[in-house]
Amino acid sequence: MQMNRTKAMATILAALLLALPGTSAANTVTQNLSWTINRPGATQKYRVVAYGDSIFAGYHGSISSVARRAGPYVDAEYAQKTWNANIELYRRTKSGAVASDIYNNKIVNERSYMQATDTRVVMFEMCGNDFLQARSTFAGQSGTCDYSVIDNALANCTNYQQAAMQYINANASPNTKLKMIVNLYYPGFNGDNGNSSCNDPSSGVPVNKQTKFLPYIAHSNWRACNAAAQRGFTCVDSFAQFMGADYDSNGDGLIDSEALRYQAGETEAAYVQRISVTLRPTLRDASTHFANASTSYDYLQSDNTHPTYSGNTIYVGFFGGTGSGSGAPDYSDAQLTGGKNPIWNQLGHERMGWATSAFTPASP
Repeated sequence: MQMNRTKAMATILAALLLALPGTSAANTVTQNLSWTINRPGATQKYRVVAYGDSIFAGYHGSISSVARRAGPYVDAEYAQKTWNANIELYRRTKSGAVASDIYNNKIVNERSYMQATDTRVVMFEMCGNDFLQARSTFAGQSGTCDYSVIDNALANCTNYQQAAMQYINANASPNTKLKMIVNLYYPGFNGDNGNSSCNDPSSGVPVNKQTKFLPYIAHSNWRACNAAAQRGFTCVDSFAQFMGADYDSNGDGLIDSEALRYQAGETEAAYVQRISVTLRPTLRDASTHFANASTSYDYLQSDNTHPTYSGNTIYVGFFGGTGSGSGAPDYSDAQLTGGKNPIWNQLGHERMGWATSAFTPASP
């Protein structure tokens, strides 16, 4: 009973902490995890390092615990099969943190994790909180709309994503085989389909929030993937994976989730037009991700923001901190079909981990 009360209190405190307005430093919590996936019979061990906010942290509404099978863990589990090796996963994350915080206090200050000689994969994600905070501020506006809060979120995101790639290139172990950035999906897509409480400065009338925010997300994602291509990174398109169905819903001959992907060589303007106008009718809220025309899965938890997950949670400290452990992979080789585990497309974190694992090199 005492344990249940403690868990309930931690969940309440987490909700309050991450909902507080104000500076990013006032509403963040460190949630790290180190976990070794022990492959039966393996003798070699390689490292996967993931930097980010609550998405990579495996946040599920609690300060004191995180989901073990967050996206980076799923990626590492696929890697242990591909490389026939034990995988040492380090998630260095800070829930509620904006891009500048992730860059300075995780990627830069905790660079030692990617400098280890057994490092083979370094990945990061950031910016979700920059846009969530901007959306919250914008939603509270009255009178004439001030779009500078969204403009600033985009500018900061662009700056720190590019700085992160440059820093990782300069500091990751020379043995690193794969560097990845994961772009942004759009949480609360359906909820934003309504008018603002403020009036557009030009038209004098309210604007549709979804229509206003979608191009910003598209600009951000294009810039992330374009910068990745220039800096030797792989860009994992979580927007396409989360927001598009896995069948052709509009009859254009392309599976929606494939059609939405970033295309190398496409201009920023063309990409934004394709995502926010041409293919907008194919976009679906990630809480209803269609595997086919009749089957859908919920990729978002009840907070309508964080990805759904499978399996247990890991204690990281009552007020956040670091959790650790080890164990065999949850899915054996025999359970994989076409390189995918049985739930690869049924939960948000599973889908993200599968998407990143698609770029795992054949050998470490």
